[in-house]
Amino acid sequence: MKEHQVLVVEDEPDIARLLHMHLRDANCQVTLAADGHQGMRQAFVRHWDLIILDIRLPGPDGLSICRALRREQRYVPILMLTSKSSELDRVLGLELGADDYVTKPFSVSELMARVKAIFRRMESFEKQYAGEGEAMTLGPLAIDSGTREVTLHGEPVALTAREFDLLLHFARHPGQVFTRAQLLDNVWGYGHEGYEHTVNSHINRLRAKIEPDPARPIFITTIWGVGYKLDARLPPSGVAASKTVVNLHP
Repeated sequence: MKEHQVLVVEDEPDIARLLHMHLRDANCQVTLAADGHQGMRQAFVRHWDLIILDIRLPGPDGLSICRALRREQRYVPILMLTSKSSELDRVLGLELGADDYVTKPFSVSELMARVKAIFRRMESFEKQYAGEGEAMTLGPLAIDSGTREVTLHGEPVALTAREFDLLLHFARHPGQVFTRAQLLDNVWGYGHEGYEHTVNSHINRLRAKIEPDPARPIFITTIWGVGYKLDARLPPSGVAASKTVVNLHP
């Protein structure tokens, strides 16, 4: 079993020790950072398999560290720890490119399930795209799985890692309807009853970036009472988009 390198940025000693113990039992080499200054330095000294990042930190907060990491060319998975009462922090973290989040107080078994799901997803991508990857053109959308780049009408689109994975999954199965539970299993790597809202929020953010009118989606459509699908009857590439966004390497 591969030993994963994990950075935990957490200022509460009891939580940091708890995470260290359980991650070590899961064959992870763990480095702890007790505040935002240490976390920012450690985040860039090497390539990590995962960074677990508390949002509320002394010094630079978790959102600042996440933002700095996503400016880098090389992608690292980020799992954020957020306050249960702070929905805004969770939304901002996902918008900045966090892969997932767990709210405090958290279940250790749930957190470890999320961690293992991230590892499985990354290992699957590494095996699947060890070569050049695949390039797909779906109407005005162009998707390159090797470079993880998306363009819409020739303009680069900024997607987080999870948004890209979600779009790629739909693109591989045009016209196929997926339930929220199936998307959790296939894209997130785990299925937890009650977490379907995670799928909904990612679909909404993805639509905001690729749909000419997110309120009337033409790419990823809702099948009421079932789930979502990528409409196989895509508009021609000459249809104008309503926005232009800057490319970000997730």
